[in-house]
Amino acid sequence: MPIYEYERPDGTTFEVFQSVSEGPLTVDPETGVPVRRVYHAPAIHFKGSGFYNTDYGTRRRERERASKEQGSNKEGGEGSKSGSKEPALT
Repeated sequence: MPIYEYERPDGTTFEVFQSVSEGPLTVDPETGVPVRRVYHAPAIHFKGSGFYNTDYGTRRRERERASKEQGSNKEGGEGSKSGSKEPALT
Protein backbone atom coordinates (compact mmCIF):
# COMPACT_ATOMS: atom_id res chain seq x y z
CA MET A 1 0.00 0.00 0.00
CA PRO A 2 1.37 3.42 -0.92
CA ILE A 3 1.95 6.23 1.52
CA TYR A 4 0.23 9.51 0.69
CA GLU A 5 1.13 12.88 2.18
CA TYR A 6 -1.55 15.42 3.09
CA GLU A 7 -1.25 19.07 4.12
CA ARG A 8 -3.39 20.95 6.64
CA PRO A 9 -4.29 24.65 6.14
CA ASP A 10 -1.68 25.65 8.76
CA GLY A 11 1.09 24.09 6.62
CA THR A 12 1.74 20.96 8.71
CA THR A 13 1.73 17.62 6.93
CA PHE A 14 0.96 14.01 7.79
CA GLU A 15 1.19 10.68 5.97
CA VAL A 16 -1.45 8.00 5.55
CA PHE A 17 -1.25 4.41 4.26
CA GLN A 18 -4.03 4.09 1.68
CA SER A 19 -5.00 1.63 -0.97
CA VAL A 20 -4.67 2.79 -4.56
CA SER A 21 -8.39 2.23 -5.05
CA GLU A 22 -9.32 4.54 -2.13
CA GLY A 23 -10.14 8.16 -2.88
CA PRO A 24 -8.08 11.01 -1.42
CA LEU A 25 -8.91 12.25 2.06
CA THR A 26 -10.80 15.54 2.32
CA VAL A 27 -10.55 16.00 6.12
CA ASP A 28 -7.89 15.13 8.67
CA PRO A 29 -9.02 11.96 10.51
CA GLU A 30 -7.56 13.28 13.80
CA THR A 31 -8.71 16.90 13.83
CA GLY A 32 -11.44 17.13 11.18
CA VAL A 33 -9.87 20.11 9.38
CA PRO A 34 -9.87 20.10 5.55
CA VAL A 35 -6.72 18.73 3.91
CA ARG A 36 -5.27 18.43 0.44
CA ARG A 37 -3.00 15.75 -1.01
CA VAL A 38 0.60 16.82 -1.62
CA TYR A 39 2.21 15.68 -4.87
CA HIS A 40 5.96 15.32 -5.30
CA ALA A 41 7.98 14.95 -8.46
CA PRO A 42 9.49 11.48 -8.74
CA ALA A 43 13.26 11.13 -8.75
CA ILE A 44 13.88 9.48 -12.12
CA HIS A 45 17.13 9.24 -14.02
CA PHE A 46 16.65 7.79 -17.51
CA LYS A 47 19.54 5.76 -18.86
CA GLY A 48 20.07 3.99 -22.14
CA SER A 49 20.52 4.66 -25.82
CA GLY A 50 17.10 6.29 -26.25
CA PHE A 51 17.89 9.34 -24.13
CA TYR A 52 20.19 12.29 -24.57
CA ASN A 53 23.50 11.77 -22.82
CA THR A 54 23.91 15.50 -22.36
CA ASP A 55 20.83 15.73 -20.13
CA TYR A 56 22.82 14.68 -17.10
CA GLY A 57 26.10 16.47 -16.42
CA THR A 58 29.06 14.45 -15.19
CA ARG A 59 32.80 14.81 -15.32
CA ARG A 60 32.98 11.75 -17.54
CA ARG A 61 30.79 13.45 -20.16
CA GLU A 62 33.20 16.39 -20.26
CA ARG A 63 36.12 14.03 -20.91
CA GLU A 64 34.17 12.20 -23.64
CA ARG A 65 33.24 15.47 -25.35
CA ALA A 66 36.84 16.71 -25.22
CA SER A 67 38.19 13.45 -26.68
CA LYS A 68 35.62 13.53 -29.51
CA GLU A 69 36.58 17.10 -30.38
CA GLN A 70 40.27 16.18 -30.46
CA GLY A 71 39.51 13.13 -32.63
CA SER A 72 37.47 15.13 -35.14
CA ASN A 73 40.21 17.77 -35.39
CA LYS A 74 42.79 15.09 -36.19
CA GLU A 75 40.61 13.45 -38.85
CA GLY A 76 39.73 16.77 -40.50
CA GLY A 77 43.35 17.89 -40.56
CA GLU A 78 44.68 14.84 -42.44
CA GLY A 79 42.57 15.40 -45.56
CA SER A 80 43.74 18.98 -45.96
CA LYS A 81 47.49 18.30 -46.21
CA SER A 82 49.16 20.11 -49.07
CA GLY A 83 51.53 17.28 -50.02
CA SER A 84 49.19 15.25 -52.22
CA LYS A 85 50.62 12.65 -54.63
CA GLU A 86 48.39 13.54 -57.59
CA PRO A 87 49.78 16.00 -60.11
CA ALA A 88 48.08 19.37 -60.39
CA LEU A 89 46.05 19.94 -63.54
CA THR A 90 47.07 23.00 -65.58
